[in-house]
Amino acid sequence: MKERDSTKSRETFEVIRKQSNKLSLRVRLILLVMAEIVFSIILAYAVTLLLDVVLPEDIEIPLILELLVLSLIVGSAVTTFMSKLFFDPIKKLGMAMEKVADGDFTIHLETKSSSKEIREIYSGFNLMTHELRATEVLQTDFVSNVSHEFKTPINAIEGYTTLLQGCEGLGEEEQQYVEKILYNTKRLSDLVGNILLLSKIENQSIETNQSRYRLDEQIRQSIVILEPAWTMKEIEFDVELDRIEYLGNEGLLRHVWDNLIGNAIKFSPQSGLVTICLTRQSGKIVFTVEDSGPGLSEEAQRHMFDKFYQADSSHKQEGNGLGLALVKRIMTITSGSIEAENMERGGCRFTVILEE
Repeated sequence: MKERDSTKSRETFEVIRKQSNKLSLRVRLILLVMAEIVFSIILAYAVTLLLDVVLPEDIEIPLILELLVLSLIVGSAVTTFMSKLFFDPIKKLGMAMEKVADGDFTIHLETKSSSKEIREIYSGFNLMTHELRATEVLQTDFVSNVSHEFKTPINAIEGYTTLLQGCEGLGEEEQQYVEKILYNTKRLSDLVGNILLLSKIENQSIETNQSRYRLDEQIRQSIVILEPAWTMKEIEFDVELDRIEYLGNEGLLRHVWDNLIGNAIKFSPQSGLVTICLTRQSGKIVFTVEDSGPGLSEEAQRHMFDKFYQADSSHKQEGNGLGLALVKRIMTITSGSIEAENMERGGCRFTVILEE
């Protein structure tokens, strides 16, 4: 089916390319401008004759002035129509290209324009988005399948390494080797798990498995789960959570809180402060988490939601660059939004807004 669609798109593009137009777009534009000038002058002259009949005889307006003013009025009206005819398709194409740049490859453009050039550009654009969409699906399927195949042997290595860790008679050096193997297999297992989850979420267009639960309690549970991380860094918390019941996918949103709070702990300095707030504002649920770290660079703000992007190389051992990409996708399918900003006093604030 995909091959037939691709072949059809290519055939449509080739048919439009081979269609012959006697006049190119440039020649037609020149002819239209010339016709506009002649039409404006003729119409303006006709209006001046009409004015000579209607206006009293004692009112005399120079012919050149009448022609100039009326030509400008008529020319402006005709130019507005022509610009809309020629530039609306280009504006529509520009808006579609912005969506493609944001990663939306489902855009398909239709046009009723008689211009061969416009139809050729639109057909080429549709062929491009079709190929990009096919490439994205192929890449997603490949990553998902490979990751799934990796998961079983990784789990086996992790299990046997855990058994080795409890064996007696291991020397200090052997014990360090076992701990390093266990640590890296755990990292690899987390990476594979995140890739599989992201692949599953990216193929999901609507929120499923919804249930009503306490959102504030779920956030408290995330803080408790992350206790080893914030205890080691002696992080202090300033938490203010309103009692809020929410209808949504409890499993997906847990990834959001775990990731955002975990990042706040990760990037806060030793004995830093993390501020968490959950409120209801104007019919919306607003969650904010603030850290006391160095904040975000301009580059990080542009790419933080990209897959595998990590702004701070010093923390590469603590993550795989998929957390915020997961959060962004979860927000999309839950009709929510997420924003990040640097604070004046230092540190970074992430804001999540959910629809009730």
